[in-house]
Amino acid sequence: MKTPSNPARPARRLDDISEYYFSRKLAEIAAMNASGADVISLGIGSPDNPPPREVIDCLREEATRRDAHGYQPYAGTPGLRAAFSTWYARHYRVTLDATEILPLIGSKEGITHVSLAFLDPGDEALVPDPGYPTYRSASRLAGAIPVPYDLREDHGWQPDWEALERADLSRVKLMWANYPNMPTGAPATRELFERLVDFGRRHGIVICHDNPYSFILNEHPASILEVEGAREWCIELNSLSKSHNMPGWRVAMLASNSRFVEWVLKVKSNVDSGQFRPVMLAAARALSVPDEWYASNNRVYAARREIAEQIMTTLGCAFDPRQAGMFLWGRVPDRWNDGEELSDELLRRARVFITPGRVFGENGRRHARLSLCREEERLREALQRIVQFM
Repeated sequence: MKTPSNPARPARRLDDISEYYFSRKLAEIAAMNASGADVISLGIGSPDNPPPREVIDCLREEATRRDAHGYQPYAGTPGLRAAFSTWYARHYRVTLDATEILPLIGSKEGITHVSLAFLDPGDEALVPDPGYPTYRSASRLAGAIPVPYDLREDHGWQPDWEALERADLSRVKLMWANYPNMPTGAPATRELFERLVDFGRRHGIVICHDNPYSFILNEHPASILEVEGAREWCIELNSLSKSHNMPGWRVAMLASNSRFVEWVLKVKSNVDSGQFRPVMLAAARALSVPDEWYASNNRVYAARREIAEQIMTTLGCAFDPRQAGMFLWGRVPDRWNDGEELSDELLRRARVFITPGRVFGENGRRHARLSLCREEERLREALQRIVQFM
């Protein structure tokens, strides 16, 4: 066959984007397991328990309806938007009307929608280091430049405000923040939210707060939209993936002023469609579960967290016991050069996978992260393997 004179090549926007770390690593672990290794993965934060029983029953019942399978509104059903509004009023003390809410097919997808709606090629987006890698990759997909801002242990993993005020912000249009923080577990505070809102307002920067972890091992769920005037410059993403054990359902939402919601809807309506109607009805049911369901879910995570802390202590990793969320973040001792060396050695010699902090940015290089999304029995087995390894 004749070789074409102009062979196909990918778009240049992919030049600075690599395959998602967990996509590659989980494939490696799957290959090891296929060869009989029995790796215990404490890497990814995918809740392993099911959502509330009534949510599954609702999905099953609605999916059998003859009229349930057609296209749905791009902005979700009125019932789902109303359920999100009630949920925010009940748990976050924030009043939202239907024009200020946009259901999403997952908040990870929403991050890309927001980036495409607000960033032009050459614009800059402030992204936390350490932070969720998708903030950086979504900025690049939009043709923008991700600019890391430091989160450091000695600042409680909060922004260095003096450094940010000294920076050249002339091309910055968007700033990503995430509290309770992933990967560090640093909690949200009212003072932090007030500073973020003030910073965005003074510099004309849209603050996008990603808030999926506020119900996990966290007694006081909080929203940046509680701050007076926040809606003018802020967007908040939230998700049922972590809070309701529904990661595979891909149900999330965006809340902001109606103008910002319209802009994101322009992108979303050209990229994806409305969710499956039974999923939206079941999600609305999930948003109405009683407080005891959240408490019961957290008792499971609290028991697992005790074992995770024993693992960290056995490895000699230092950690802050006040962390919130479904991970445990620890500083790697000097015995290892960085978290990646520790992770690789544990995988090779103990058949336990933990996530190296470098995945989340340079400021995470000397850290590692454990997921609490494994049964107690497997966490205890991982602990025993690590005791033997040490």
